[in-house]
Parts: sequence; C-alpha cells; structure tokens
Amino acid sequence: MARRFDTISFLSDYGHADEFGGGVHSVIRSIAPHVTVVDLVHDLAPFDVRGGSLALSRAIQYVAPGIVLAIVDPGVGTDRRAIAAEVGEDGEGILIGPDNGLLAPAALMCGGVTRAVELTNPEYRLVAPGPTFAGRDVFAPAAAHLASGVPITALGPEIDPYQLRPSLVPLPRSDGDVLIAEVLWVDRYGNCQLNLDPDELAPLGDVVGVRVGTDPRRSAKRVGAFAELAPGQVGLIVDSYGLISLALDQSSAADALHLHPGAEVRLEALA
Repeated sequence: MARRFDTISFLSDYGHADEFGGGVHSVIRSIAPHVTVVDLVHDLAPFDVRGGSLALSRAIQYVAPGIVLAIVDPGVGTDRRAIAAEVGEDGEGILIGPDNGLLAPAALMCGGVTRAVELTNPEYRLVAPGPTFAGRDVFAPAAAHLASGVPITALGPEIDPYQLRPSLVPLPRSDGDVLIAEVLWVDRYGNCQLNLDPDELAPLGDVVGVRVGTDPRRSAKRVGAFAELAPGQVGLIVDSYGLISLALDQSSAADALHLHPGAEVRLEALA
C-alpha cells in the first residue's frame, strides 16, 4: 500500500444546477469515507480549460496537502488521456484530471511532475453507462482509491511526464513605450487580474495610461487598497496573488473598462 491521503481538493466547471458535482462527492464517499472533499470552485465557464488552469494555479499554493481533482474536460469521451500525476518530493501530492493542459501550471508551481500514469485499469473505474461523465466514472474513483492507499502505478501504465500537454500562459510584451498585458481573470467583484507583476509595471510610474481596444485612454492610479480610490477612479492594485489588477472601489472595473478574460490592455506612462 502507498501513502494514504485525507483531503481531496475538487475543482470543476460542473456548476451547481445539476447533480454532477454531488455525484462525484458521493462516489468518493462510497470508496473513501475517511476523506474530506474541499470544493475549490465549480462555477468556471463551461469548457474553459484555460480559465480552469489559471484558477487551479492561483489556488494550488493554498490547498491542503493531498489530492487535487480537477475536471474541465471538453474532450471527454475522445482519445484524450485521463491521468494522475505525482508532484512534490516523494509524491507528496497528486493531481488528477484530463491531460488537456488543465493541470500543467499547477504542476509547475509544485515543482513539476515526478511520475504520471494513465487511468486505464478497469478495477479502479466505475462501469460507465456512457462515456460522457468521466468525472464520476474515472476521475472520482481514481482519487478515492489513491486516497485509500492504492499505489498510483496500479491505476494504469506510467507515461512520460514530459509528454503531458502543456498550458500556454500568456506573457506581457512591449510595443515601443507601451506595455501590452492580458486579462487573466475577472473576479465576482469585477476586478481584472493582469499577467503583470509589480516590477513590470513600476517603470510606468504611479499614474498610468490605460487603453482598451478603441476606447479613449483612461488614467489609472497605483494604490495599496481599494478604498484609496475616489468614486469611479480606476486603480492598479497588487492583488491577493501578487499580480496587478485593474480595480474600482466598490464597483466593477470590468464593466467600466469593457474587459473580459483574454482582453488586451495597453499601458503607458503619462507625460
């Protein structure tokens, strides 16, 4: 028997309107009743692998030690692989999900994958009436059996960790004196996280010109807290993950600036 785990952290695009998430919980409970399942998020945009991978990479440094079950799987039922990947020293954590790039950024933040298997052993899967609910029939049983001490190599053949599908995280770029960023995430308050760290923004000064598409340029003030902004004033703040976010105080920067995940934002120093 391998090590046992008592926590499974669960992320998906299943939402809460259907029984999908509850079905996964119930399968885990039936196999591994000792496990606590922590729900990270289930209201990701359907099929948004990129958004899911970014959410998982934001959360991974704060999840409890154990197993992470991540399911955003538009390729379910195809030849995309279902995998379990050990991360950290001596397999101290395991990431489970589809091999579609969803797990890659989180794995990298954990120091990389040390061993991976494809989940093919029918002994550790449910008999599926159809191929479209791998979360319930493949991933949940795998997570529960691993938590119960089944060795990862019992679940299927080992695969080369370097052959796992990567996820492309966008990097900022420059166009002359203009810094071009991308919105990674819009939270429920309308704050818009950019793919910028504070050091990259520093050369532009404390008040920065911000342009989105063909909209007129707006000025944005660098602040340390939302409450430092006047009503309607756009701010640039270091968010809880250490990246720069566009924000308004008690209002939505996404609405004010017409922003969405993937939108391009051009930033420049104001003379």
